[in-house]
Amino acid sequence: MKNLICLGVLTLGLCISCQPKKQDVSVAQPHKKVMLDGLNHPWSIAFLSADEALISEKDGHLLKVNLKTKEKQILKGFPEDLTDSIRVVNLGDNSGIFEILIDPDFGTVPWVYFSYTAKKPGYGTTTKVVRAKLQNDSLYGHQTLLEAEPYTQEYFHYGGGMVFGPDGKLYVTIGERLFWERDEPELPIAQDLTDKRGKIYRINQDGSIPEDNPNLGPDAIPGIYALGIRAAQGITVQPESDKIWFSEHGTIQGDEINILRAGANYGWPNVTSGKLRSTDYTPPEIEGATFTPPIWFWHHTVAPTGLTFYTGDEFPQWKNNLIVPGLSRGSLWRFQLENETIKSAEELFIDDRVRIRKARQSPDGKLYILTDEDDGKLIQITPLNSKLKL
Repeated sequence: MKNLICLGVLTLGLCISCQPKKQDVSVAQPHKKVMLDGLNHPWSIAFLSADEALISEKDGHLLKVNLKTKEKQILKGFPEDLTDSIRVVNLGDNSGIFEILIDPDFGTVPWVYFSYTAKKPGYGTTTKVVRAKLQNDSLYGHQTLLEAEPYTQEYFHYGGGMVFGPDGKLYVTIGERLFWERDEPELPIAQDLTDKRGKIYRINQDGSIPEDNPNLGPDAIPGIYALGIRAAQGITVQPESDKIWFSEHGTIQGDEINILRAGANYGWPNVTSGKLRSTDYTPPEIEGATFTPPIWFWHHTVAPTGLTFYTGDEFPQWKNNLIVPGLSRGSLWRFQLENETIKSAEELFIDDRVRIRKARQSPDGKLYILTDEDDGKLIQITPLNSKLKL
């Protein structure tokens, strides 16, 4: 018996000694590094180079900033019809300066494109898209590309998200502007092809309408590419597929991620993954309508905004993942995809929540976010390497 026991102990010892030793493997953990502060509710950023960028402040100015020197320069020549912020009167005010983009051929033609809330005395406000040439610290040669009439007294859900598609066209999100669904006209705004609100547009860089836009009928407003939009702000191109993805705000829950398709109807207010704010409102049936479901929706409120795809090298495990910031919960999400299916979702920085308006990657592959605060910040997400036993 003693011999058997000794043999068993010896065998166990050999098995343990034969096992491979655990190895230390470096894993990049995300860390926040503040690059700029003192921004007035920043909304968007467009990189001129790895170290220089344009930043739009929702409640402030259009800035040129240097990330190395921390210098901020207010650009002169912004359109004079920019609405005065009424945030001090109503905290729900959504007006201000929104997206900022540079021309795909900026080195040759110095156009910058921006969306903002324009005012018309006696009528109200609406979303407007303008381009102008940038020289040093000044804008000149302004051209209006899109004006989402009517001007109204509502100050919600302007949209204002913009992206250049792989086809060189400019895609623009316009919100439907209502707070309560009970204020909808007989044909809901986002379903009405004769109303500019609640749509996504596809236009040429000079504001003209591409000949290959979808045919939505003789009465449809030129330039409409998709309808049924409530309050989309974030819109971005997936580099791997050239598909355009956009985020959408619901009312009571109903926050979504969608893929943009020509002529698609995303359903608002007839269908939503959440609930309507007006419990006494029933949307009318839209004859012949086919609604496009979201790729993803949350079961809680996130208020997703300026999403982007990560293609950098600092976080290899994030390659080609979708990065989505949120306002309501102060969250930052990372989605792993397989074709058009979201396979996993990770919420980052749950111990350090802050309202985030935009995620954007710089020309040298670094990931940045903009925080929506009085003391708004441009933050770089940097890797903090740690050792993992494998």
